[in-house]
Amino acid sequence: MSFQVKDGATYAPTSNAEPVCRPGEFHFASCFLNHGHIYGQTNGLRDAGGTLKWVYDPDQSRVDAFVAKYPGVKVARSFDEVLADPEIKLINGAAIPCDRAAIGQQTLAAGKHYFTDKAPFTTMEQLAEARAAVRRTGLRWFVYYSERLHNDAAWQAGEIIRSGALGRVLQVLNLAPHRLNAPSRPAWFFDKKCYGGILTDIGSHQVEQFLTYAGCADATVNFARSENFNNPAHPGLEDFGELSLSGDNGASFYGRVDWFTPGGQSVWGDGRTFVVGTQGSLELRKYTDIARSSPASRLFLTDGNREQEIDCLGKTGFPFFGRLIRDLLDGTDTAMSQAHVFKAAELTLRAQALADAARERS
Repeated sequence: MSFQVKDGATYAPTSNAEPVCRPGEFHFASCFLNHGHIYGQTNGLRDAGGTLKWVYDPDQSRVDAFVAKYPGVKVARSFDEVLADPEIKLINGAAIPCDRAAIGQQTLAAGKHYFTDKAPFTTMEQLAEARAAVRRTGLRWFVYYSERLHNDAAWQAGEIIRSGALGRVLQVLNLAPHRLNAPSRPAWFFDKKCYGGILTDIGSHQVEQFLTYAGCADATVNFARSENFNNPAHPGLEDFGELSLSGDNGASFYGRVDWFTPGGQSVWGDGRTFVVGTQGSLELRKYTDIARSSPASRLFLTDGNREQEIDCLGKTGFPFFGRLIRDLLDGTDTAMSQAHVFKAAELTLRAQALADAARERS
């Protein structure tokens, strides 16, 4: 297992997962390569046994870089060429966030499933149209919530919680600093109409984790805030956000997201999660164990009997991707329910709207 740790935009783990299908049984295409997460998405699907057949992007330089990473992939002349291929079961994409919903609509209309980077939507209207398309076609619209799906400690935390080791989850706290690295960012990164706001974007990871760990089907947004504290040269950037939720089962959530990872830190963000239950607690150090080891993926579990430090790095194989492939081949629903996918997006959009309204009043 390996991943790059200096810049979150190029975070792309690999694993030695056992393939869940035969070679050539599950063909997919990677299209619209605007965000570096496309490499993590592609790695996850290939590691699980998926066959990468096509790549498409209107920018030849992005295609060339992708082909250098995955030799043998076919280069499509147009997106329509990919959509017309009956072998392709899934379109894997990381377009500019505001464009992701329209690409999903094209994908489902062509009879194929869709797997997009987060955030999947930048408006509530896009979400409503996606829900309608899924109902109409019966196809799936998956989202790459990588901070849980492609992180060993975050995945293992879910397994521990499901085992009952913590009892009933009462509260989840997520801290998610990121490295800005402004010179490397494309222009759309600083345009709020393109990325949707910091809560819509990286906040979506945090909400998805809360729903998973606390076992919530829905939640209420209590508080939300987004700011540009320290980047006057980029007025469209929100560099700080926070939100509070109450789950439909009574669980509490607080999340903070920001672009203030210090230059001296060895990783792109010291992501931490704290989970409190009636019988135990967890701390997750997802990417680094500051001043001790980096990269790292560690859990600290305390229950009624003992304290444990658990090294998770390279231990899980990232099962989500194999489950996704088998779900689409078998018609099952084991990877992530469609209701969960859309609810995480809905709550982040609601939180962003609340934060936007507060800023307009101030």
